[in-house]
Amino acid sequence: MKKKIKIKVGIDSPVAAGAGTISKLIAKNYKLLYLDTGKIYRFMARQIIDKKPKNELKFLKKISRNINLNKLKQRNLLDDDVARLASQIAKDLKVRNLVVRFQRRLAYHPPNKYNGSILDGRDINSKIIKDADFKFYITANIKERAKRRFKEYKSLNKKVKFSEIFKNLKKRDLEDRTRRHSKLKKTKDSILINTTNLSIRESFLKVKKIMDRKLKFIWA
Repeated sequence: MKKKIKIKVGIDSPVAAGAGTISKLIAKNYKLLYLDTGKIYRFMARQIIDKKPKNELKFLKKISRNINLNKLKQRNLLDDDVARLASQIAKDLKVRNLVVRFQRRLAYHPPNKYNGSILDGRDINSKIIKDADFKFYITANIKERAKRRFKEYKSLNKKVKFSEIFKNLKKRDLEDRTRRHSKLKKTKDSILINTTNLSIRESFLKVKKIMDRKLKFIWA
């Protein structure tokens, strides 16, 4: 049996556009390693809060060498104090460089059991894997994204106001697009997928259709 060529998929998106869910479905369909890159900063923040290291950078350098991906699924990474600290440490270029190295290692060298990798974040196609085989920019209008985030928080029994979520998303969008390092932007060669009026399944099938066309030649 011919061994499949490993593929790299990059997905950039603003918050709550559906990229994470779509990426997981794509990963499952094609047996790809999935990495939610933003969760790495949250994991680091959680570790700092729990361990209270004297030298944070030295501590983060140590744990960044081998992060257990299952730990990125922990629900306590969604805590507000974790989110605030994650946002702070993500601005530190030295920390970002540690994370970038970890991301690239997984993107280019996923375990043998996978047919490749799929990374979801803000700067995947512009910085992390510029030579990705598939590049997507997934978005939705801010009102729809706020509705989705509101629904998500409600499912976690969090007391939140829609107006507050909308305001926070607007602020986050501005920060993501104007920050000094690794700005959120659509690269010229990324395919735009607007999920505003699409269900998760419709969005997934749209991405899958595009990938299947090219994979006929890559995995022929």
